[in-house]
Amino acid sequence: MFAQTIGWSGAGQGLRQTTVAGMAAAVTLLVGMAPGSALSQGATIKIGVPVPLSGSSANAGTDIVNGAKLAAARINAAGGVLGKQIELVPEDDACDAQTAVQAAQKLVDAGVVAVAGGYCSAAALPESTTFHRAGIPYVLDASTNPQLTEMGYDNVFRTIGRDDQQGPFAASFMKDVLHAKHVAVIDDNTTYSKGLAQNTVQALKKDGVDVVYANSITPGQMDYSPTLTRVSSLKPDVIYYTGYFSEAGLIVKEARQLGLKMTLMGGDGTNDPTLMKTAGAAADGMIITTAPLAQFLSGAHAYVDDYTKAYGQGPGPYSVYEYDAVGVTAKAIADAKSAQPAAITAALHKISNYPGATGTIDFTPKGDRSKAVYITIIVHNDNFEPYQRQDASGRWVAMK
Repeated sequence: MFAQTIGWSGAGQGLRQTTVAGMAAAVTLLVGMAPGSALSQGATIKIGVPVPLSGSSANAGTDIVNGAKLAAARINAAGGVLGKQIELVPEDDACDAQTAVQAAQKLVDAGVVAVAGGYCSAAALPESTTFHRAGIPYVLDASTNPQLTEMGYDNVFRTIGRDDQQGPFAASFMKDVLHAKHVAVIDDNTTYSKGLAQNTVQALKKDGVDVVYANSITPGQMDYSPTLTRVSSLKPDVIYYTGYFSEAGLIVKEARQLGLKMTLMGGDGTNDPTLMKTAGAAADGMIITTAPLAQFLSGAHAYVDDYTKAYGQGPGPYSVYEYDAVGVTAKAIADAKSAQPAAITAALHKISNYPGATGTIDFTPKGDRSKAVYITIIVHNDNFEPYQRQDASGRWVAMK
């Protein structure tokens, strides 16, 4: 948690000393031409946006692209960067590792000088390797697996927190607010979900909470009642699901149909409005740990208004973090006075107190957001409402 003023409305390593010329030469050997060399002579500055635009997470991917479009529109209306307009290049990674490698290479071949995006960590991990080999900076907006900034890549950053921050946060909430003695943790066996589950289980055990169940489901199934029946027999006070919203809605619906009365919780992969469309009234009372949603941040009020006006509905959970990812990337390009990827990466490492819609942004040497925060929200009457947060001293307080 951190003490910066967010304005609740209710709620790597050191940069390698590589010259731009040296980096460009090394990358030329890898991909046939230096990334950004063609672009720097073109009419626009291309920023890639790899996200799921097909499959069960397509709704989240579209929302992220929408956030990127709003950021680019704002920047371009103010004159662009280095006298050029920002051009976004979205690419579908389908939340799939193999597809992600292909998507990342397409962006490299398209001449992007930086990348802002990512949703599923399972896709972001291979993407980050491709972009690292090409020397292109990658600013993640939603991928939270710790490994992304633990591989020694100096070109990976993120505007969101990490699962080893969210896990202890969730465990503390269950113990100190819900006073849970016995907890079941269910994941979906994906990179993100297993990582969050493992970090939560570890923190729960450290806090003296009995983890009565910790196992995986298979995404895409039509019936999770056998798993829920098994979990129910162990009498947990809380069931915490760390997978994505597409399965979470069905799990919540079936849990209530089976008469399960314990508190149902989800991680930040469940914070999409699709959850309520799937679960219906059964979702009422579900609690979710998440980075603050745009509607709960005073600094994002204008963003919410602009998004709603542009797309006819409110923003999903990660579009505002993408908005900031594009914004901080553009700031780095301006600071570097260059559209060369190596120069942009160096400038990102020097970003200090960038005034994002999600709060002030700067990065640790590894590329993580240095002041990440999590809150809890609750489903009430088909809406997400602010619930509890920790103050600067770590005390739990109600969000208004």
